Amino acid sequence: MIRYLLLFILLFTSPLLVAAPLTWTIATDKTAIGLSWQAFGHSFSQAHLQGVTGTVILNPQDDRDDHIEVKIPLATLVASNALLTHQLKSDMFFAADRYPWIFFSSSRVVALGAGKFKIFGMLTVKDVRRPVVMEATLDAGEIDAAPELALHATTGISRSAFNVDRLVGIVDDHVDIALTIVARRASMP
Repeated sequence: MIRYLLLFILLFTSPLLVAAPLTWTIATDKTAIGLSWQAFGHSFSQAHLQGVTGTVILNPQDDRDDHIEVKIPLATLVASNALLTHQLKSDMFFAADRYPWIFFSSSRVVALGAGKFKIFGMLTVKDVRRPVVMEATLDAGEIDAAPELALHATTGISRSAFNVDRLVGIVDDHVDIALTIVARRASMP
């Protein structure tokens, strides 16, 4: 009887039975980030970034293991016109020559149910790190079996908090960020 009890305990407490985190690699060709803001008090402006790289790690059994790392090249920034693209990449705003990357690293991904998540993390722009919270949805079906997933996330930031503070009287300080991240499973069992 004790032998069966020990076997039962070993089988159901084995680390092999605990779900491991699953890793996806961001599909650079299918991932994009959009920025939008108001200028001159009423005009809507926007820019897009591509070339995004990184990883998404999700554990369907324990969201404390979830982690998202994103690296965004400012060289890919394209605004609604060539002049605005040049200005955004210049020292007037992002200073892309000196700060060529934007980084995001999550500290916690909280599953809210029905494919909805809150993503807490640190955004780094111009070597300034600030906390951000994103509202996100995940299109993947059953995560355990998904070869690909799509994560849609939104947040808003104060650009002046990241030292992108020129022309605040003309260009609104609030910037909306919308991300569509497609990631492919790093390895399927």
